[in-house]
Amino acid sequence: MSYDFLMSSALRIAQGKFGRVALLDMNRPLVRHAHPHCHVLLKVEGADTQFSVRDDLVPLTNESAVLVNAWEPHAYAHDPRRPPTIILALYIEPRWLAEFRPNWTASGRPGFFAQATGAITPRIRALTDDMARAMVTEPAAQTLHETFLSDLMIAVIERFTPWRETAVSLRNLARGPSVDHRIRTVAAQIDADPGAIRQIDDLIAATHVSRAQFFRLFEASMGVSPRVYLNAARLERAVQAVSGSEAHLSAISESLGFSVPAHFSRFFHDHAGSSPSGFRAVTRKPV
Repeated sequence: MSYDFLMSSALRIAQGKFGRVALLDMNRPLVRHAHPHCHVLLKVEGADTQFSVRDDLVPLTNESAVLVNAWEPHAYAHDPRRPPTIILALYIEPRWLAEFRPNWTASGRPGFFAQATGAITPRIRALTDDMARAMVTEPAAQTLHETFLSDLMIAVIERFTPWRETAVSLRNLARGPSVDHRIRTVAAQIDADPGAIRQIDDLIAATHVSRAQFFRLFEASMGVSPRVYLNAARLERAVQAVSGSEAHLSAISESLGFSVPAHFSRFFHDHAGSSPSGFRAVTRKPV
């Protein structure tokens, strides 16, 4: 049986200084993309499923989590023969994690999670269910959400990373991958106004290197392709505008460089798992 007649949607969105938590009812694939945050995916109910993280397919089940480092390319690899899956997706700000332990700012750099999947503990399972239930039944209870999220992220980090006991070494940071100064300038330009970037070739021209060399330099410096980086910047700007402003969706679409609103809607759905209007509706619950 095919379930293609169903559409993926956001059931609830919680936002705060912690970043973003999305409760998603997923029935369609997501395109290959990346985020500037560490990203944790936990199954809530429905069919077992899988994600592609870099070049590996990893399972998302009742017993396992998917763990994605900042700027690590990944995609949702949905099987259309399976029923939908409700997924708790965490996009966590490193500065918020640093309030628990200063060295947890490392969550914003590659390699925070050593593996893309791992077996969860009964405590992680229970906290996942509690968080999802609270988002549905008490959508305005921001303090409760943050309490559950704090406990959940501490449990995840203690389970899946060595950073609880390991200090961040300045020597190791200094020896980490360097960013070419031309690529740093291009990345800053993208971050400042992703909607102003119409073509990747416009960025290449400013660096005075060949197209092939530009792509090599960019991926070596940033860990992702220029297109994935630009799309990540566009998505974060779109999420902020959709959930945090009253702007019409067509105006947001135009500000982000989309020629028609339908293209923006498809982009948003393919990256965030929900239409922009649906995302806005479930982010704004009455207090």
